[in-house]
Amino acid sequence: MEHNHSHNQDMNMGNAFKIGISVNIIFIVLETFYGFFSNSMALVADAGHNFSDVLALVFSWIAVILSQRKPTLRFTYGFRRSTILVALLNTIILLLAVGFIVSGIIDRLRNPVSINTTSVIIVAAVGVLVNGFTAWLFLKGKKHDLNIRSAFVHFIADALVSLGVVVAGFIMSLTGIVWVDSVVSFAIISVILYSSYHLLIDSVNLGLDAVPKNINIETLRDYLKSIPEVSNIHDLHIWALSTTDAALTVHLITQSQTDVMFLTNIQQQLHEHFGIEHATIQVEFNNNNSDCINNCN
Repeated sequence: MEHNHSHNQDMNMGNAFKIGISVNIIFIVLETFYGFFSNSMALVADAGHNFSDVLALVFSWIAVILSQRKPTLRFTYGFRRSTILVALLNTIILLLAVGFIVSGIIDRLRNPVSINTTSVIIVAAVGVLVNGFTAWLFLKGKKHDLNIRSAFVHFIADALVSLGVVVAGFIMSLTGIVWVDSVVSFAIISVILYSSYHLLIDSVNLGLDAVPKNINIETLRDYLKSIPEVSNIHDLHIWALSTTDAALTVHLITQSQTDVMFLTNIQQQLHEHFGIEHATIQVEFNNNNSDCINNCN
């Protein structure tokens, strides 16, 4: 039953990704067209922002698909680590999009043009609905998967950004102040850069085998030391196998003999409380040598 539930959940999430990506790509094309048609760089910037999040959505879907592929003799961990490389690629694409949008905004500031505020308001309002609907698709899955939770948060933020463009459209229609469009554009650029910065830092950290942010290594070390049979630990290493999976290796020094159930219970606790799927544990019985060969923890 558990396998069927997991399979059905994967299918539901797959459908959510397909629908979310398709709807957003159609909207991005329309938003970009009407952005240039109505002379609104705020709409173009919002389209760029939405495009970046659709890329993130595509990469999250890739992560789900890759996580289901079996390891090979050459790639013994499978292909999950490629999601980290893809995250870095996403950051580069984001920065290129920002450069394109900023050049357009600067050109509009130098050469102001009249803006079709009606198109801006209508298209941005549709954006609120599209992003809100996409967030709803991932409402259930966000509790179980970090990637899906990230997608949910991204599209909630997108809905708020689109709402900001709607407000800017109303302000321009009431006051005739066209530079409000550029102000909103720069605000959206700031949101993209903020997201890009954190994505870049997280991707580089994972690429350098840093401990994933969702794992507190101090708490984990305290747990291992609190096990009655364990007198000390060393060579504790935790790293990311992908954007969702983590691995651990550790040496446990014990003062009593242990069995397979001892290791199985620890691995189960690491999975349930720290989200570590792959734990390799070496037991060193009655090791009185206090000097560690490699890195002591």
